[in-house]
This record gives sequence, C-alpha cells and structure tokens, in this order.
Amino acid sequence: MAASLGKVCSYQLPLNAGRFGSDWLLLRAQRARQFQQWPWCSLSSGRGQFNAASLGLQARVRPFPLLIATGGGYMGYDQYGRYKDRQLTKIGVEVPPRIANDTQVALYKTIPTRLLSRAWGRLNQVELPTWLRKPVYSLYIWTFGVNMQEAAVEDLIQYRNLGEFFRRKLKPAVRPVCNSHCVISPADGKILHFGRVRNCEVEQVKGVTYSLETFLGPHTWAEAINCTIKPSNEEDPSSFQDLLVTKEGNELFHCVVYLAPGDYHCFHSPTDWRVAHRRHFPGSLMSVNPGVARWIKELFCHNERVVLSGEWTHGFFSLTAVGATNVGSIRIYFDKELRTNSPRYSKGSYNDFSYLSNNNQEGVSMRKGEHLGEFNLGSTIVLLFEAPHDFTFNLKAGQKIRYGEPLGTM
Repeated sequence: MAASLGKVCSYQLPLNAGRFGSDWLLLRAQRARQFQQWPWCSLSSGRGQFNAASLGLQARVRPFPLLIATGGGYMGYDQYGRYKDRQLTKIGVEVPPRIANDTQVALYKTIPTRLLSRAWGRLNQVELPTWLRKPVYSLYIWTFGVNMQEAAVEDLIQYRNLGEFFRRKLKPAVRPVCNSHCVISPADGKILHFGRVRNCEVEQVKGVTYSLETFLGPHTWAEAINCTIKPSNEEDPSSFQDLLVTKEGNELFHCVVYLAPGDYHCFHSPTDWRVAHRRHFPGSLMSVNPGVARWIKELFCHNERVVLSGEWTHGFFSLTAVGATNVGSIRIYFDKELRTNSPRYSKGSYNDFSYLSNNNQEGVSMRKGEHLGEFNLGSTIVLLFEAPHDFTFNLKAGQKIRYGEPLGTM
C-alpha cells in the first residue's frame, strides 16, 4: 500500500547512491505516511478512483442545528406572512385566517405538553424561600400586568409558592355581581367570540369553527339532566344542536372567555342553575391564546376539557373549562372525584359522572357569582346555553371583561 501511495502521491525523482539516496528514501517514506493520513490521497479498491467519503466531502448530519435553521426559516416566513396580513387589515382588506394543516397540528402534538404541564404543576408547589418570593412575584406582576391592589392578600411574602400566587383570591368588593342581567361573565378575561350556534358549528374566533357534537360528545348525558330527547337524524348536521334546545322558540347561544396568565384564575357560576352531569375529556394541552385559536381549527376539541351540563330557567345550560399548556390541572370545588392531566389516557375517550342520585334528584345547585372552580395558570371557558330568541349579548369581540359583569340579557 505504501508503495502504491508513493507512486501516486509523491514525485518520481531519481535516486542517487550513498547518503543522498538514503535521505530521499527517508523523505519519501515520511511523505507517504503524511499523505496516507490525508483523505484526498486515499484510493478506492486499488483502481485509482477517489472515494467521496475519504475526500472529506461527506457532511456530518447535525440534527439540532438543522432543526434550528429550518424552524427559524419557517418562523421568519410565517411572521412575514402575518405582517402582510396585518398591513392588509389596516387598509380595510379582510384577510381569511391562516389555518394549520393536519401535519402542522400533528407536529405540535408531538411536543410533550402534558408532561411539561405536570412538571410545571409540581414546580408551582415548591415552597419558595422568603427572600426570593418578592422578586419572583414582582417579575411575574410586571410581565403580565397583574393588579395586586385587587388581591385579598397584597403582601407577596404571604404566598408560599407560585400555585398560591396564581390562585390568589380577590377582595369581596372589587367584583360586584350584576343582578339586573341573567348571565354574567364567569371569570376575568377577553371575549374571543359570542353569538348564536348555527348548523352545529361554533366559532372559537372569527372565521374558525369547531363541531358542537365533537366538543360536547354524544348526547347520552342529556338523559341525566332530564332533557327531552328528540329523534336524531344523522344526515342533518343541525340534528345534534336541536337535541339541546328543549323549549319551543329558544335558540342555542355560545360565548368564549379567554383567561390570560395575568388574570384572576378562579371562575364562578355565570347564572342560577343546577349542574347535573360532568364529562371529562382527556386530551392535548396546546396553547389557547387568541393567536393559536385563529391558527388551529377545532383547538378546543383537541385539548383536555371538563364539561358541566345542567339546566337553568330557560332550558339547557353548560360551562366548559378548557385546559391549555401548563393548565393541566382543572379543579371543580364541589367535585372531589375529578382528576385531570393524568399520565395515561386513551385518545378520544371521555369519563362521565352524574351528580344525580336517589337522594339527590336536583344535582348541584349553583347561585350566580358563586365560586365554581379554578385553573392553575389561565385558560378558556366556553358557555353554551339555550335562551329565548330575543336574548342579546352586550359585548364586542376582543374586549376585556371582568367576573361579575353582564354578558347579555333578554
């Protein structure tokens, strides 16, 4: 091998006898060893054909930098498209929402948001040293614009961990409950969308909808709340919607309230009603901020959620607490059996629980404004209810609203 390398990779010079020839032999041997270590002087199969791998042309695959470069390029392209959309919106041109395709949704679901949410929940329970509490909470207050003057406990030192700070209570007088309207906001937040339900489709934001039947699941729970079951027609898309409207002349309405991380995290009863049934859907924990809600169709159907169903004075009424990233824990105060964000679950499954029993035929009675539950960080509440056709919302999409303020009236 050394001889063949010498023939190819060294100069063919005549050798003289004596010491000069010995020096040349030594020099040629050293040069051959050096060239043997260099990739461009390697031979393939002894036929004088250079091997691309030995020429140093074989690129080492580096997945992480490649992923960063590809992801960064895609995000830049996406942000440029959104910038153009905003410019068109400013001049009055209506731009259709950018909807994620199945591949993008599947890639999003590969992120272990459930595991991260459980880890975040455990981190929230870690007691912070007294000297660290004020700096940590102050940073959170500054980042998300929290108004601590409304908190029942304003002294930051009193909150032992992040969980207690997130679930802080309010002073009784800062959220007066409106008594002149039949439905109030169950929480502080932003109104994403509201209106009538049409063709069994509900809008999560303008132009992006989800299926009412997929969101609530099969109508078997209607038996638990003593609703009159009408014959269903599978070919009629509005058949499921008709099952929910129990009184003549009523229509089905909906309202979506988004709770930001800086908002008050408890939610309350939006009206006087009785809760007869709970349905828990284990699922993903994708973000539910307005930007993602405009991007992913049926986002609320993908995510974990707890549906409370019952009746109010005008018929069917339901409140759904939708989980999100870092909000795997949804707590209902009167339901001690509920466990959310469990490590194992079957996709598309749900768990039913009835609050009716032989000793309790009314379920759980809730008064307007009464404490109902809480989130771990902030998420979304969806109200679905039937009401007379003259019911009107006193809202604007995107407006900020506080618990206790009216949503609408007859």
